[in-house]
Amino acid sequence: MTLLIDSNDETQELTEQYMLDIERLLNFAAQKLNIEDHSEVSITYVTNEKIQEINREYRDKDAPTDVISFAMEELGEGEVKPVGTELPRILGDIIISVPRAREQAEEYGHDFKRELGFLAVHGFLHLLGYDHMTEADEKEMFTLQKEILNEYGLKR
Repeated sequence: MTLLIDSNDETQELTEQYMLDIERLLNFAAQKLNIEDHSEVSITYVTNEKIQEINREYRDKDAPTDVISFAMEELGEGEVKPVGTELPRILGDIIISVPRAREQAEEYGHDFKRELGFLAVHGFLHLLGYDHMTEADEKEMFTLQKEILNEYGLKR
């Protein structure tokens, strides 16, 4: 496998198979995007209350959301990117609300596994610097998201 993934289900709602399926999906995406072997990603599955707390603290939005990503490669003001180190690439953290994923799967009319996969890929692409702030960026990111999910077999 390409990525080193640390998965943690704080909700205790997901089966090992669900978490393994998401890890396989992200490895598929990493291979498609030529991400360096042994790059590290953390995925934490949380409740709506927990993701709302994170959203409030880090984004000043006091509401639950479906997925939040914290990219480790984004440099803050005054930070300098390390050069010449032999350390693995640390992409960052993906936090997914399990209850929100269930709600959205029902709302959009597809299964829970597909919605969980969508949110994981969406968060993963954010870790890689993709965004949807402009129409052009949104089109690029959402097209790539759809390609990854379809090629992997998680179609709507």
